[in-house]
Amino acid sequence: MGLAYLFARAADTIADTELISREQRLDYLNRFRAQFADVAVARSDVQAIQAALVPHQSDSAERVLLQRLEECLALYETFESGDKERIRWLMGVLPDGMAMDLTRFHGTSAQGLTALQTLEELDQYTYYVAGCVGEFWTRMVCAHCPAMASWDVSRMSAIGVRFGKGLQLTNIVKDLARDLHNGRCYVPEGLLREAGLTPADLLNRDSLSTFRPVLNRLIKLAMEHLDQGWMYTMALPRFEIRQRLACMWPILLAGETLKRVATAPDLLDPAVNVKAPRSVVYRVMALTTFTGACGYVGTAYWGRLRKQIV
Repeated sequence: MGLAYLFARAADTIADTELISREQRLDYLNRFRAQFADVAVARSDVQAIQAALVPHQSDSAERVLLQRLEECLALYETFESGDKERIRWLMGVLPDGMAMDLTRFHGTSAQGLTALQTLEELDQYTYYVAGCVGEFWTRMVCAHCPAMASWDVSRMSAIGVRFGKGLQLTNIVKDLARDLHNGRCYVPEGLLREAGLTPADLLNRDSLSTFRPVLNRLIKLAMEHLDQGWMYTMALPRFEIRQRLACMWPILLAGETLKRVATAPDLLDPAVNVKAPRSVVYRVMALTTFTGACGYVGTAYWGRLRKQIV
């Protein structure tokens, strides 16, 4: 899972290196993805990616990751066939979301603002960038944890997809203003039209009251996905404490974030970062850890959050 995460981060870094053109980034992203489709790694392509992108990385961690990409791929080649196939599947799907960003949104500022068109398009995007991760996670834990041997992998993978979509929708509504000013509107234009709005209207902070019904609809959808994520969490055996915490924390913190998004008076201000404060993060972590990821305690917390949001 750690190696798959590094591959996902590398793909994201390739897609986000703005000092080279979108066409080049898309080409390098496809060449990186091809490393998992072919039987043997094409070292020349990996080296071309490194030569083109490493000099443009201002983040030292991302620069080191790209520099050590060949080592990561060499480790991947030593894995048993089942793990290689699961990582290969993930890297065949996850980059589709990054490619969608590069091909769908052509601007880099408010002047070049572009929006998704439909809820179906938004749903597809959230699957590519996060839903598939829930599916991958499920396949991996079912393959390696004896406690999950009785799970219906297909059914729980589908629930894991909903889990991931809920987390991504939370990020979308939380980062709405900054994305708008970077030329990306993930709120479907069809939904905005129903409220008498255009994507450009959201650049005006005074549009928040008109936008709020659309926002509430997206928050409700995120909560419905996260409810499925909570069901997923409660299906984990009680003695799998670390796995339970790994699921409880993002759900509860997403709920705390959505609670603040729902009432934020300055959500459309790109200078404002709407998120759960550090004290809340520590409280969630302490409560769930000291109670051993107890389902009763966690479910009570989640239930209170739900009543405050929807």
